[in-house]
Amino acid sequence: MLKAIVPISLFCLSFPALALVPPDYQEPPSDFTAEIEAGLQLNTGNNESSSFNGRTQLIYDTERTKQEATLKAYFASEKSQTTSEKYELQLQSNYKLTKGYVFGRGDFTWDQFGSYTQISTLSSGYGFNAISSYKTKLSLEIGPGYRYNLPAESVDIPDPDAEKDIILRTAAKFSQKLQEYSSLNADLTAEVGENNNTLTLDMNYKNLVFQDWAFKIGMNIKYTEAVPEGSQQTDTITTFNLLYTFR
Repeated sequence: MLKAIVPISLFCLSFPALALVPPDYQEPPSDFTAEIEAGLQLNTGNNESSSFNGRTQLIYDTERTKQEATLKAYFASEKSQTTSEKYELQLQSNYKLTKGYVFGRGDFTWDQFGSYTQISTLSSGYGFNAISSYKTKLSLEIGPGYRYNLPAESVDIPDPDAEKDIILRTAAKFSQKLQEYSSLNADLTAEVGENNNTLTLDMNYKNLVFQDWAFKIGMNIKYTEAVPEGSQQTDTITTFNLLYTFR
């Protein structure tokens, strides 16, 4: 009799377990998101070439804070000779308030063949979400900062002095969901200083092709008002990448 009661009891206890964990149960969304992408790039401006580029982005978004790190790499060569080598690192930490957030940010660029071989910008300030809906998002940021620019060496100036400037940084970050599997994103950043001004537009179109895989077309346009002699004011990078998202 006991042998019959035990299997029946275990069978009955399984029904509450099935009710608590339905067959279509999914884990709640994680606070951590990562994106990795790579692909072809086309350069115009100070560099004219086509080659490889890659990007990695890490985001840790919790109820009170948001940490974001982005690393970009661009590399081009012609006949085994390097013609373009550029790395960008962007770090930002947000502390969320009842309305908006305060942030600290660092932007670092190393460009072997650019008009400036090293650019470092530290800034902080206040930001808020002007629009936050399922399809449309717009955040605005403003704050002071400090910028360090090291011009490229030239025949006339083999050892150039670094440019140091106090700046005011403003930024607008826009995202629009066009359809269920496609979106348009654009970041516009302006840095106004006593010695130099810059304006950067970073925009991309992303279309999901399979689960966490997406095709991404991007364009980065940067205008620098004052550049070393022989350099162009506008640099443009166009990319065609395959992107994978970890959630």
